[in-house]
Amino acid sequence: MAEGETRAGDTAMGITSVPAAIRWQADHAEANGAPANARIIRALLAILETDTATGRRMANWQGLSLEDAMPLRVASGLHYLYLTDAEPRLGDVYQGLMTDQPVIDELVAETARSFDTILLPWLDTPPQTNEAGRSAAIMAGLLWLSERLGPQFALNEIGASAGINTMMGRFHFDLGGVNVGPSLSSIAIAPQWRGEAPPEAPVRIVGAKGCDTRPLDLTDPERALRLKSYIWPDARERMVRMDRAIAMAEKMPPEIVRQDAGDFVDQMLAAPQDEGVTRVLFHTVMWQYLPRETRDRITQAMETAGKDAGADRPLAWLALETNRDTLTQELRVRYWPGGGDARLLATAHPHGEWVEWLA
Repeated sequence: MAEGETRAGDTAMGITSVPAAIRWQADHAEANGAPANARIIRALLAILETDTATGRRMANWQGLSLEDAMPLRVASGLHYLYLTDAEPRLGDVYQGLMTDQPVIDELVAETARSFDTILLPWLDTPPQTNEAGRSAAIMAGLLWLSERLGPQFALNEIGASAGINTMMGRFHFDLGGVNVGPSLSSIAIAPQWRGEAPPEAPVRIVGAKGCDTRPLDLTDPERALRLKSYIWPDARERMVRMDRAIAMAEKMPPEIVRQDAGDFVDQMLAAPQDEGVTRVLFHTVMWQYLPRETRDRITQAMETAGKDAGADRPLAWLALETNRDTLTQELRVRYWPGGGDARLLATAHPHGEWVEWLA
């Protein structure tokens, strides 16, 4: 086993070898229905062999490459070069017309040399995969909570990126035959449903807002293009949904503030709460990017507030996050009063293509 490889019992997120992390990320993309993106990610190994600033920074990455989503940062930068027509030849890879890995390696290495100064800054920040498909699991969680706490919810999202999922009240959902939301919505989300259907209960979203330390404005063309660059190129349906979310935001933008997640949660919990409305904290595939002290701070704040929650002003926490041991996306819920312990409701595809209901 090469230096930095994981040993039995270690999680993939603990990989310290950059080449091993790239290979794992490529295999993960392929296993999740993105063979073209997998080929691009494997070609990042060729960038390591170039005399480019991007390659040197990748090779000397400080930290855990997978936990930091380092391979996806570079892959997103390459996608950006294609979307801006800077390197149209990448389209043959994304469209499945070029599949020979050595040829792709040569193209990607050449691209890195030609666009080194453009690619390098993409390593500065993790991907902001603001995926509307993930809201299917969150909406199913709201249906489950409605039976226990009532139908009215005020949503608060941390790590909201551009705030697409705060707009879920404007989406139409078909969740295993249970229909929720306006039937004529331009965004219709119908994941492959596994297991029993969620409860058929009323859901009324009376408010929704979110925070992010680097929020993206969907109405800004350059910001929207960056967000589209983070979408895996194989996922054409996701790209269509993104275009429709951009159009939806242009009519009524989501309410997003630039703020630390811990500060946002503190303010959320301190604000007045209407009677009969459940205050909901939710997040999707972002918890791993928070510093441990911020995670601990939010957990303590929610548990403390939960002790004071009453039937007339409930509190709930929905989290769709990666299980670090199994690397599956799990929807877990905690609610107060009465349900402070975390409960697993569902597992889901990383981008919402399917949901398996377990509750």
